[in-house]
Amino acid sequence: MPFPPAPPPPRSPWQRLYGAAHAAWRRYWAGRAARLPRPVVSVGNLHWGGAGKTPLTAAVARHLRDRPGGGLRVAILSRGHGRSEPGRVRVVSTGEGPLLGPAGAGDEPVLLAGELPGVAVLVGADRHAAGRHALAHLEPPPDVFVLDDGFSHLRLARDVDLLAFPAADPWAGGRLAPGGRLREPLASAARADAVLATGAGEAVASGELARHLARELAPYGFRGPAFSAPTRFEAPRWAAGGGAAAGEPLPPGSRVLLVSGVARPESFLRAVRAFDVTVTGELRFPDHHPYPEASLERIRRAFVDQGAEAVLTTAKDRVKLLGRTEPRLDLPLAELPLRLEPEPAFWEWLDGRLGFPSAPAASPEERAGP
Repeated sequence: MPFPPAPPPPRSPWQRLYGAAHAAWRRYWAGRAARLPRPVVSVGNLHWGGAGKTPLTAAVARHLRDRPGGGLRVAILSRGHGRSEPGRVRVVSTGEGPLLGPAGAGDEPVLLAGELPGVAVLVGADRHAAGRHALAHLEPPPDVFVLDDGFSHLRLARDVDLLAFPAADPWAGGRLAPGGRLREPLASAARADAVLATGAGEAVASGELARHLARELAPYGFRGPAFSAPTRFEAPRWAAGGGAAAGEPLPPGSRVLLVSGVARPESFLRAVRAFDVTVTGELRFPDHHPYPEASLERIRRAFVDQGAEAVLTTAKDRVKLLGRTEPRLDLPLAELPLRLEPEPAFWEWLDGRLGFPSAPAASPEERAGP
């Protein structure tokens, strides 16, 4: 068995109450969701973090931007978790790099803005208002919207709902918060148009997990296709300092202090150990950690005490430690880049679902693009 079978629906009265509340909320918005005059692709998950939805958002936006049959003008709409003005619509990027830092936009929107030239990024608690803002103020206006972390954002109608399940923890224990790690019941998967098994490993790359995922979700009402979306980690590279240009690879055997503020730090550690670096120590912070000065000082002390040559972090943490205009951390900083690479059949399905003409699948080298 690639991973454990899906658990049965919880019997706890509290869990059933939470499940009923989620169902009532979905019914309420079923006929009230606002619609944008352009296609909307939603990317989300049922977990509290760590499912690979932001890398999947980046992959979907990159594909739509670079479609062999004709690239589209893409705008990503995000809530912007942790930003200072959560209710205000802000343009993070018009397609030419970040205009805001993590404090004003949230870490993941800034990351997407930096990694996706030609793709606009906007944040706002009201994603419909953010989409209308994009249509009114971006020139040229978007052809298609990608909704980051959008599965539970029921106020905006979508044309395609994608749901990511991490191979390392597909069912999140099968229990809703506050006693579990699910944000919605597994039965919510019935709303998805397609599911994707995300993560590293041969079972993901071969499609074995995707086939298993579809079978396990069938009793919960899911009837769509399942696809594999393996994670590809690239060799650690410099982000700032270290006597090398940003983007240059770390020298083999470099002594690194791992620093992360992500939902699954153990996955980050496991990925780093596949490369030729020496891990001197590790500091783990909560997901979306803003790195106040006290945290930066803790990193500095650990760096000196452990004789590290570089702080190695995730791309999401890099945008906060590096800062928009100048580094916030005065130490050599490196990152471990990653990409999600869904199987070619997924892109064919997505184009067909959106009504776009079919086109030959791009090669892995073409997909590697900017």
